[in-house]
Order: sequence, then structure tokens, then C-alpha cells
Amino acid sequence: MEQVVLLDESGHANGVADKATVHHSHTPLHLAFSCYVINDRNQLLLTRRALTKTTWPGVWTNSCCGHPAPGEPLTTAVTRRLHEELGLDVDSAELILPAFRYRAVMDNGTVENEMCPVFRARAEHHPRPAPTEVDSVRWTDWDEFGETAVSGTSGLSPWCLQQVHQLRVLGADARHWPAAHESELPAAARSSGTRPDRKESR
Repeated sequence: MEQVVLLDESGHANGVADKATVHHSHTPLHLAFSCYVINDRNQLLLTRRALTKTTWPGVWTNSCCGHPAPGEPLTTAVTRRLHEELGLDVDSAELILPAFRYRAVMDNGTVENEMCPVFRARAEHHPRPAPTEVDSVRWTDWDEFGETAVSGTSGLSPWCLQQVHQLRVLGADARHWPAAHESELPAAARSSGTRPDRKESR
């Protein structure tokens, strides 16, 4: 059973929950990540979420999102999910926005509530998306995409829209965004810190 790491308001791990049951109208704060895959032409790999997803099905968003397992280093979780969701094998993922956090509510009342550090990965080959995770993909010019996103006409996932606003501050060329330091991450995400002191199954 896949589990997610629950967090307190200071970003420390304080339990675990089954991923299949964690998202509802009172979703507890938990640890996640987002990744932006960029190629050598400064293009972003944009993905449309599978129609069977619990949260924001069929919505266009950044390249990949996911949750580290208890005890799993965050960068390992990122590269693992890139392979599982998109069939992409990348050498590494760079931390870009270490302190991103958001809460969003769907029309049906389902809540996303995450501390969600943002990463960048580099890839050139075309992905092989898993249909249970990703409905479709396309490469898009980053600068053009950013302009469309901030105009409010893109229909993006709420987390991606918020992240794009912050990423654009770092520069128009996504290949050269400055990397952040691990010390800026939530405590639970630093150096395999995702193992909570107290486990709960919810």
C-alpha cells in the first residue's frame, strides 16, 4: 500500500497515511513534490492528468508530481516518478523552489494540502506516459507558456499556476534557474528525513 508522509505546520514528519485515502474534504498537510522537465530548447514537458485521477482529472499541469514514500529521499522520489509516470530516465533532479506550499479545493470539495518542493530535470527523448497517470503530453516553449499561464487563460492545475508565477521570477530561461540548497527544504524533506517519529494509518 503506497503511503504519504504527514506533516505538522513546521514541516516535520508526524505520521503516515495511505495515499488512496488521504485526499478528501479535510486532507491533512503532507509532503509532495513537483518537477518541471526541460529540454535543450528551453521547452517544458507539459502533461494532462489522467481522467481517472482523484484530484484534478484531465487538467494540464507541470511534467510530474508525486509523494515520497516514508524514508525515501526526495530526489530519489522525483526520479522514480519520472520513470513510473513518463518512462523518463534522468540522471538527477535539481531543487528550485524548496519552500513551495499550497492548498486548493476542487468543485466537489476534495482538498489538496501539500508542502511541495519544486524540482527541474533535463530530458531530450519523448516520454512514454503511463495511461493511469498521464492522459497526454506535449512540449511547449517555456517563456510562451509562462506568458499564457499568468494571463489566466491556461486552465492549469492550481499548484502549477502558483509555481509558474514564482518560477518566472527566476528568469526566462528555465535551463538556467538557480538551484536552491537542501537546507531550505521542510525538515521532513532533508536528507531522508521523511521517516516520521510516529506512524499513523488513516
